[in-house]
Amino acid sequence: MPLVAGVDSSTQSCKVVIRDADSGVLVRSGRATHPPGTEVDPAEWFVALGEAISAAGGLDDVAALSVGAQQHGLVCLDSSGEVVRPALLWNDTRSADAATALVEELGGAQAWADAVGVVPLAAITASRLRWVADAEPHNADRTAAVCLPHDWLTWHLGTDAGLDALATDRGDASGTGYFSAVTDEYREDLLRLAFRDRRPQLPRVAGPYERVGEHRGGAVIGPGTGDNAAAALALDAGEGDVVISIGTSGVVSAVSSAAARDASGIVAGFADATGRQLPLVCTLNAARVLDATTTLLGVDHAALSSLALAAPPGSDGLVMVPYFEGERTPNRPHATGAVHGLTIATSTPAHLARATVEGLLCGLADGVDHLIAQGVQVRRVILIGGGARSEAVRRLAPAILGVPVLVPSPGEYVADGAARQAAWTLAGTDRPPTWPQADTQRYEADPQPQVRERYAAVRDLTDGVQPPTE
Repeated sequence: MPLVAGVDSSTQSCKVVIRDADSGVLVRSGRATHPPGTEVDPAEWFVALGEAISAAGGLDDVAALSVGAQQHGLVCLDSSGEVVRPALLWNDTRSADAATALVEELGGAQAWADAVGVVPLAAITASRLRWVADAEPHNADRTAAVCLPHDWLTWHLGTDAGLDALATDRGDASGTGYFSAVTDEYREDLLRLAFRDRRPQLPRVAGPYERVGEHRGGAVIGPGTGDNAAAALALDAGEGDVVISIGTSGVVSAVSSAAARDASGIVAGFADATGRQLPLVCTLNAARVLDATTTLLGVDHAALSSLALAAPPGSDGLVMVPYFEGERTPNRPHATGAVHGLTIATSTPAHLARATVEGLLCGLADGVDHLIAQGVQVRRVILIGGGARSEAVRRLAPAILGVPVLVPSPGEYVADGAARQAAWTLAGTDRPPTWPQADTQRYEADPQPQVRERYAAVRDLTDGVQPPTE
């Protein structure tokens, strides 16, 4: 039985799964941690990948592998293939002003939406290119090629170290701001605009199951993709399915045949890993909001969940707007979190716990509404990510989102999607192999529109003031 490997190189860690190519059965797995921060030396990713591969028993018996990874990260390479500066990650907000400038220079947000389906925000790769061009022109001048985290890891796993061997896929490329998921082509004019007329080499865009290289151990290397597209592939998401991932970021995405062109920039017109579209909304604040509240209350996650479920719906008017790390959706990079409605009666751990969960879910529900406005049909939500382990999140989600919520058994869905892509690459068929889906729990509840109405009433009061620096 051939085995395949899938890699998830996320913000916080690297996971590797080894699965049977035909059945999808998990054979073994491994993981390793990544350093914290919003910029990182890519070499740290490769070290962690090696540790995760070793923990998973190695790749000697693996026939194919693919890499899924965090999107938008900027990796600049010189003419020798050496990294020019630490990679700027998706959650680094220093490029917010650069994003604003780029929007204006092309003629406004609608011009960007029409061109590539993505309006530059601080998180988008094009904005990071502009920041490097202006803040570090010496590094910009050294940059001969630009790629994304999954591109760089895929390249380093292969035997060909030349820049011409760099490859990506349309799913990850669609998050750069200089690739159109409609035409499946780079917009090199936008690349030059972002990088002050510099023209670095870009990875070629491979097909969904194209072989892009060979591992030193002999395994075929698939094209890989961004983390959200990989998760959708693992879940076999189709029309009507909205996938909400509550991890370091909050992601609301849906497989669709129609491309998004949202001038507000809230819905990004991304591509999936199969040739379709993946309109997506991303928030900066997700599972770490729950982490922060456990710290604040001095409890663990199980206790936080119990407290939240003990309070009444709507927390008696207490509302948390969870912009703890600035925010991307809406675009408020300098915003801070806020609590509204504090009274003697609502000043209890249970009320704050409930307001935290409701605020987190309301922000994601806003994302679902934005997808609907772009023509996405919503019949159910598939809830994944670390935050989905919270009983309170699972039970309150259908009331806030207004549709049934399916929660698959916890799994490494990005790595699993990469493994499924590797199996597809190995098979060379028109469609990916059919793997059984994980067991799921279904949650339903009566909608509670009053919770979202109260949240909406105070959400836009929270524009925030950038915290002072020493």
